[in-house]
Amino acid sequence: MSSDGPAENGTKRVKAASSPYRMMSSEDQAKALDAVRGLLSLIGESPEREGLLRTPERVLESFLEMTAGYRDDPARILAGAVFEAAEAETVVIRNLQFHSLCEHHLLPFYGLAQVAYLPAGRIIGLSKVPRLVDCFARRLQVQERLTREIAEALQAGLEPQGVAVVLEAEHLCMAMRGVGKPGSRVITTSTTGVFRQDQGRRDELRLLLGRQG
Repeated sequence: MSSDGPAENGTKRVKAASSPYRMMSSEDQAKALDAVRGLLSLIGESPEREGLLRTPERVLESFLEMTAGYRDDPARILAGAVFEAAEAETVVIRNLQFHSLCEHHLLPFYGLAQVAYLPAGRIIGLSKVPRLVDCFARRLQVQERLTREIAEALQAGLEPQGVAVVLEAEHLCMAMRGVGKPGSRVITTSTTGVFRQDQGRRDELRLLLGRQG
């Protein structure tokens, strides 16, 4: 399928240069584009208006990018970047930006992730942690599950003494609609191992994360 060829309605097809688009059949792509055009019509817009002609393509591109985590394998992300480290102490990766989509309204929520683990003889390449966060964030999510999935995947892949994950995010489903409370922040936590069982390690973690609560 040519990336420049016209679709049946005269608009250009979504570019096939990126792998998510190549994975879609022409039939599936056409269904997705038609669905977006249908939504535009339902809200009273004209999909044929000049400013909206390529909107279905852009929406499809955006959704494929924002849900790229479905095509990632967390175990594969962690594999190959695990190293022996006999005497490592708590490792903390702070202020990892993430963006996700609320599965209830398909509106974004975004914020910062703090990830910590206490090694049990092995450490992981630091760049793999933000990739792991993105793997789960780039899916339809609720923040509570997202927090837990990151912690459980790191625990399963590295087998440390414990993992702690803290997410703090603003939800546009609370800011743009419904209660209309922009600026509200939601904090969720998930812990395993010593960070759940050992009060001393929990206190250490609070200090490392800069939280006294």
